[in-house]
Amino acid sequence: MLDFIGRLFAWWNGATLGALWTIRRGGKLVGEDDYGNRYYQERKSGSGADGVPRRWVIYNGYADASRVPADWHGWLHHTFAEAPVDAPLPRREWELDHKPNMTGTVYAYRPAGSLADPRPRARSTADYESWNPEG
Repeated sequence: MLDFIGRLFAWWNGATLGALWTIRRGGKLVGEDDYGNRYYQERKSGSGADGVPRRWVIYNGYADASRVPADWHGWLHHTFAEAPVDAPLPRREWELDHKPNMTGTVYAYRPAGSLADPRPRARSTADYESWNPEG
């Protein structure tokens, strides 16, 4: 029962019942990414406002747009016509794997000297001179 109420009102965890109903009624599964997010496209083409089929993502867990890899992001926004499962983007050797935004988590970047990092900040070696109001 609690899961039903959560699905009814909570958009931030997966998808709401309204979104699931719309996608189930008029969408087809296109693929899934490494994070478990599922991607759908409208069955009939051109019912969107601009005449192109709608595309959706149902997040695996918390709905955070930074959890969508670049190739799927391009497909969702009609930058790429074909889904990454059909035409994957070529990877270069210098490219890193996709990583979602870690701000607000224990994995967030905390440089030395920040309030969340206990390491002391390194002394400045530049020619910086702090302002003194008395002189």
